[in-house]
Amino acid sequence: MCHRRSHPFFLPMTSNVFHLVQGRAPLLISIPHLGTALPAEVRPDLTPEALSVRDTDWHLDTLYGFARDMGASMIGARISRYVIDLNRPPGGESLYPGQTTTGLCPTESFRGEPLYLPGRAPSDAEIQRRRSMYWQPYHDALQAELERLRGLHGQVLLWEAHSIASVLPRLFDGKLPDLNVGTNDGASCAADVLEAALRPTAGKDSPFTRVVNGRFKGGYITRSYGRPASGVQAIQLEMCQSLYMNEDAPFEYRADIAARIQPLLARMLEAAVGQVKAKGNARAGR
Repeated sequence: MCHRRSHPFFLPMTSNVFHLVQGRAPLLISIPHLGTALPAEVRPDLTPEALSVRDTDWHLDTLYGFARDMGASMIGARISRYVIDLNRPPGGESLYPGQTTTGLCPTESFRGEPLYLPGRAPSDAEIQRRRSMYWQPYHDALQAELERLRGLHGQVLLWEAHSIASVLPRLFDGKLPDLNVGTNDGASCAADVLEAALRPTAGKDSPFTRVVNGRFKGGYITRSYGRPASGVQAIQLEMCQSLYMNEDAPFEYRADIAARIQPLLARMLEAAVGQVKAKGNARAGR
């Protein structure tokens, strides 16, 4: 459903699965774990831990709100990852073989707590229903928006925005670096675009720690849609939630600390988009 424009460059569209704001720049910010909605038919099967939707990538639409002035498109999930994880393969196979992770329709939280009451985990038929109802519409919209922007510019940057608690012993040792950049070991993004994105984070005086293609190399979206040879450059940024919010319930957004990381995020996006535009112009002979 389309609504009246609320910004000169943006056309917002909302469904029960996602919210999409269309821009004109060669930049699409995808936030597949933003959602907190738990459909009525699913809620009776869930544990109190699941009802807390604790593992949400909280407030990233607010954190990246500055990107609207850059002309970025943004798509964010409305459905909780506890219902279905939009950043997992539709077949449910692991993206990190041998490592602890969660599946397409997870049955445990990041901390190992059960998400479903005994005997109430989703059946194969229910998983298929959720794929059709929630997973597929998000990916259809994501693909359509990438194609629209690539048609306008020849090249487009897909920025996969994620966040996670900074300490999760079940998933990784110690405290996670502040910024975890993933390009599927270089397969999802051209080296010059990644280099441009990383340039603002360089320097021994940077207050933020970073790692590239470490514990988080990029999820299904980064790996599947990042096709540099076809004009789609995909970068995932998994960042510590402590950089912009309180990590404990009720998970409040902290504008005071977010103000420290937002300028860096803006510079990263601006630098990467500048390189994407240069590649698009070169391909078009401009």
